[in-house]
Amino acid sequence: MSSVFDNESDVGHHHISKQYDHELLAIRHRVLRLGGLVEAQVESAVIALHESDVELAERVIMDDYKVNTLEVAIDEECTKILALRQPAARDLRLVVAVIKTITDLERIGDEAKRIARIAIDLADHYPKKNQLTDLQQLAQHSRLMLREALDAFARMDVDESLRVVHEDQQVDREYESIMRQQITYMMEDPRSIPVSLNIMWSARALERIGDRACNICEYVIYSAMGKNIRHISIDQVERDLKSG
Repeated sequence: MSSVFDNESDVGHHHISKQYDHELLAIRHRVLRLGGLVEAQVESAVIALHESDVELAERVIMDDYKVNTLEVAIDEECTKILALRQPAARDLRLVVAVIKTITDLERIGDEAKRIARIAIDLADHYPKKNQLTDLQQLAQHSRLMLREALDAFARMDVDESLRVVHEDQQVDREYESIMRQQITYMMEDPRSIPVSLNIMWSARALERIGDRACNICEYVIYSAMGKNIRHISIDQVERDLKSG
């Protein structure tokens, strides 16, 4: 991930209060710390699933409290800034973006915990090799989207954010392919249903991680440009940003 921050002037335009600037920088630092923790959780959960590592899966589940604790702490800091500093314009957008981002990061942590639980369920079964191979590819793309979304947040990079949003289409295609594959397996052999359902739930969790990475990129664009791009096609977003 890029260093924090490549362009610190984006944070608060050198307010009269240096303490205020420090507070805004601090919450961005803490968001990236939370992001790194969540990334590690997802990576460990995927490894546990692929390698049937029950001990690692249990560690992911146990460590989820660290994600929740840090998310709550950042949220409290944002509430304090809103109450005491009463930010406006770009600063207000930054604080709002942080609050939304940490919510999505906490939920990505929940998806990692869900995958870890599935890893434990699958440890005594034997999925077909290509089932895990396809799932591994989806996991790789979802994790890459998360990493790039956090990098975009670190630099408040609108162009990088748009690239991540584009990548979600590939993740969706891979997810749909896995779902079709598992339905075929279940129709051909009902004995495969328990394993296939777990594979499908894992794929759904990974697809949701990609979606939440996109959400983070939307918050970056909102913070940097003041444009709310939710529920707008990516092509329309790019046209609006170019014209704006």
